[in-house]
Amino acid sequence: MSTHDSGRVAVWGGLECTVNRVGDAYFDQIARSGHAGRPGDLDQIAALGLTTLRYPLLWERHASPQIDWSWADERMGRLRALGIAPIVGLVHHGSGPPTTSLIDPRFPELLADFAGAVAERYPWIEHYAPINEPLTTARFSGLYGHWYPHGRDDATFARILITQCRAAALAMRAIRAVVPGARLVQTEDVGRTWSTPPLAYQAAFENERRWLTFDLLCGRVGPAHPMWAYLRSAGLAEAEILWFASNPCPPDILGINYYVTSERFLDDRLDPYPAHTHGGNHRDRYADIEAVRVRAEGIAGSRFILAEAWERYRLPLAVTEVQLAATREEQLRWMHGAWQAAQDLRRAGVDVRAVTAWALLGAYDWDSLVTCANQHYEPGAFDVRGPRPRPTAVAHLLGNLARGRPPAHPWLTLPGWWQRPERLVYGVAVDDSGSRVPADLSVPALLRGEPDNPLLITGGGGVLGQAFARICAVRGIPCRVLSRQELDIARPAAVQAALAEIKPWAVINAAGYTKVDQAEGEAGACFRANSVGAAVLAAACAASGVGLVGFSSDLVFDGEQAVPYLESDRPAPLNIYGRSKALAEQRIRAIMPGALIIRSSAIFGPWDEANFVSSVIATLARSERVVAPDDWQVSPTYLPDLVQATLDLLLDGETGIWHLANQGGMTWATLARQVASMSGLDAAGIEGRPRARLDWPARRPGYSVLGSERGQLLPALDTALARYLPACALVGRLPQKYVVGNPGCWSGA
Repeated sequence: MSTHDSGRVAVWGGLECTVNRVGDAYFDQIARSGHAGRPGDLDQIAALGLTTLRYPLLWERHASPQIDWSWADERMGRLRALGIAPIVGLVHHGSGPPTTSLIDPRFPELLADFAGAVAERYPWIEHYAPINEPLTTARFSGLYGHWYPHGRDDATFARILITQCRAAALAMRAIRAVVPGARLVQTEDVGRTWSTPPLAYQAAFENERRWLTFDLLCGRVGPAHPMWAYLRSAGLAEAEILWFASNPCPPDILGINYYVTSERFLDDRLDPYPAHTHGGNHRDRYADIEAVRVRAEGIAGSRFILAEAWERYRLPLAVTEVQLAATREEQLRWMHGAWQAAQDLRRAGVDVRAVTAWALLGAYDWDSLVTCANQHYEPGAFDVRGPRPRPTAVAHLLGNLARGRPPAHPWLTLPGWWQRPERLVYGVAVDDSGSRVPADLSVPALLRGEPDNPLLITGGGGVLGQAFARICAVRGIPCRVLSRQELDIARPAAVQAALAEIKPWAVINAAGYTKVDQAEGEAGACFRANSVGAAVLAAACAASGVGLVGFSSDLVFDGEQAVPYLESDRPAPLNIYGRSKALAEQRIRAIMPGALIIRSSAIFGPWDEANFVSSVIATLARSERVVAPDDWQVSPTYLPDLVQATLDLLLDGETGIWHLANQGGMTWATLARQVASMSGLDAAGIEGRPRARLDWPARRPGYSVLGSERGQLLPALDTALARYLPACALVGRLPQKYVVGNPGCWSGA
């Protein structure tokens, strides 16, 4: 295993591989990501330059009277051939096969039998992480009731914790009987708890409890340990606790998993916080929230947690999970920040071996703590929503870090959302030290003045341009927004001057002529804005080495087919507007092959009243009739989803044509009825008509649903509509009754 060279912290990788149980259902991340049937993923991972990989040979996936080793043989053989050293995991938030559980006294010995079989099969493997995050799993399965066996008490928590720790120790004993030099990489999310002064006692308890996995394995827990009385009161016998002192199994590497939610804040005030955060102990009621959302000083960060672990154990360290479910530039900032913190500590004498990019293939449904299957996907270094895993900007960053090359993106070192004032969604709370530090003084180097290499957004006065400006502000992406009056993109001199002055990293061309019917009588104006302007921008960007995003439409197609149009399908527009967009695509691709071109359709969003969905709601609310075509199927597209995905693709370095539309084609009339139903409005006022009876000057296709052969990046249409109504309410365009909560999927054991 490569740990470090010349004082440099290594970069490891890992696959989100949870196999957890909820009731009688198992959620298998390896199957859901497609990796279970895609061995070629390992070659793509190796191409990043990673030489160490946390890899699952999970008990649940191999449990049977006679183990089928074929899958494991293929994967282990390929890793060995690629020169990648695996850190093999055997249980990852799981509870074992159906014949056992985390409260089964036989669990440790049964896992040890499996661990020994793995070691005998692959005696060349040197590093193991038999059980991932025992304490975290014990909390989720024994205290909070999320996962099987759905306990909600201290006794179940303590039993699950000690069962897993004993299982880890016995597993390593079985492995070392075959491979004497095998090393234990024990992972845990130790986190940190902060609190208001009245709850300082509870924070102190949780800050001691978080170390129990490591303390038990190191044989440190005895009658003098701060957690001894708690474990005894939770029903554990003296002998089973003291077993670890007689059978210590100290980790060879302490694996610290750190997330933006790893630090918690306990507040004795309940009113400022939503009901799902309310909880308590036997003494007090309190809210348990993410510290990043309320603590004025912000989160302490992985640097602080690693330093604490080093001072407590003086054992080699690795950050064994770094992941952020966020937009691409925030993922880059989080990963780079974790690596930099580890590097700084290593220079200061702390034995930090590596930082691990977790969930290389992304993760599913962690927004619900994997308690339901909503197919909510979070990309990682690769995005698996296409025909094969697609490298994202995170992959490019990892490749640079792994090879010792400095990352160069100009937005990388800008503050992440966890460092910006808008993180404080509940106001500012006073922590247990009684201090109150203004939020704007607690973050490093907030943007002041004009940052270098911003994003240039043309057509900034339109709905699309304004949407990009809004979302860039939320994402912490520096941008300059120019209206059509400020920049005429059809004038080469004006475009060249703007690029020379602003020096943008990339250009988002949101300018264009959008009046489909009016274009039939204003062809010159339409082609000038959509085709000439696009070509001028492409030429200027190509000459300056600046990235470019352009937008096209489903109206480049004639509707003669009855299956969703793909990126490679031949355009055949029926009207002037469609021809102008098709010509723009041709010119951009000829001038600048590296440009990104987004085709979309039937855009609706919360910030304007002119789109079809907003118009339906407003018209029905006035008890007026809505007339919509019932013989034209389209791909309704939620504007925030479109903008977010476009920015991610731009950061990923994607080029060529991409189709971005929410999944679920339907006629305009059907869309109107669905909107009415979700809004609680009377759909009787909706009349569907054929296109021929609508007297449109411009011809429309009967079918222009967009599909994708590159990757379906936008979620289903019904989820987009469900988010649209609350978004409109939040900006004051709909009543507040549409702002609703999102209860979890699991409601009980």
